[in-house]
Amino acid sequence: MKKSLFIAFEGIDGSGKSTQSKLLTERFENLNHEVHHTFEPTNNEIGAIIRQIIRGEKSAHQTTIAGLFVADRLDHLLHDDYGMIQYLLKGTHVISDRYYLSSYAYHAVFMDMDWVIQANGMSAKLKRPDINIFIDINPETALERIQNSRSQMDIYESLNHLNKVRENYFIAFDKVRHQENIWIVDGDQSQDSLSDMIWNKISTML
Repeated sequence: MKKSLFIAFEGIDGSGKSTQSKLLTERFENLNHEVHHTFEPTNNEIGAIIRQIIRGEKSAHQTTIAGLFVADRLDHLLHDDYGMIQYLLKGTHVISDRYYLSSYAYHAVFMDMDWVIQANGMSAKLKRPDINIFIDINPETALERIQNSRSQMDIYESLNHLNKVRENYFIAFDKVRHQENIWIVDGDQSQDSLSDMIWNKISTML
């Protein structure tokens, strides 16, 4: 049996990563591959608390938020029913909209990035993605997309914050370049062109 792939999509909010992760999932399905699409934060118990904080419905210290993401991610990996590792062991490809590189970029706006990397060390040890696809886009373009598609902004969706997060992604890439397979793609192209480019890359890994 061929190896199942674990693919993580990364990018600032509004980069198009959610759309592209779903389009890639459809490509797998159209070829009758077993595939599981998922996302972080999850919709499970811990993830639901995180989403309430992100929407501004609850408040928490940034270190607490980072810790909640660590817990949600471990649950996402290890749960007996919906854990990503369970899917991979069954031979199912897993495509995740965000993984721990998101934490490195987003939480490091408020705290030391090395602490965030260390806090997520167990997740990295348990399962690193076969490829991290980072969709790079101008933060101004990303913010315009967000404003045009949503009625409510979350606490991280400001131009200043998006600029800092994008910068942090590249700092993180430099720190983990020897441990992670990171592929940076230009998000300022048509949805179809980007989808084709991603599929051409992933199809060589099957």
